[in-house]
Amino acid sequence: MIGNITSKFIITSSIMLITISCQGGKQVNDEKKAEPLTKEKKMLMIELKSTAFTDGDTIPVKHTCDGQDISPLLNWSTPPEGTKSLTLICDDPDAPMGTWVHWVLFNIPCDVTELPEGFSVERAKGELAKATEGITSFKRRGYGGPCPPPGPAHRYFFKLYALDAKLELDKGANKADIEKAMEGHILAKGQLMGKYKR
Repeated sequence: MIGNITSKFIITSSIMLITISCQGGKQVNDEKKAEPLTKEKKMLMIELKSTAFTDGDTIPVKHTCDGQDISPLLNWSTPPEGTKSLTLICDDPDAPMGTWVHWVLFNIPCDVTELPEGFSVERAKGELAKATEGITSFKRRGYGGPCPPPGPAHRYFFKLYALDAKLELDKGANKADIEKAMEGHILAKGQLMGKYKR
């Protein structure tokens, strides 16, 4: 009799241990499933190109201070859904006095996919006339081409941003103002880099 009771106790205890063990394992899995997922937004890319030069290539003299000093033709792929405006910034991080801003253009209509050669808002027609040019390091609005001191080639980055809003800025805005206003609104980005030396 005692033997039967002992056997039943051992069997019952074993079943309880197995049950507890399974429940414990399930609880761990549930806890893992309950962990909040990290929300990392992957930056979408826009293909930005020019007929004047390819990425990493030399910018033709025509688009520099040694030539006509006019902006190159730029075109890009269709921005992502939700885009309300586009912003273009061109700067030179290799300038001896720090990054030199050559062009800032914001509130470009979202359905625009090309800027013609020699673009200027003042002479623009149609949708492009709605864009706004900000102040560059030349202390003026509009494009200012590469004009580095003699020496190694400088890099000039044309950066295009697709935003989910229009920027509430005026014509006196500079790169710093624009970058601050863009925070939290960038949906996608495109970049084209050209080089120039004298």
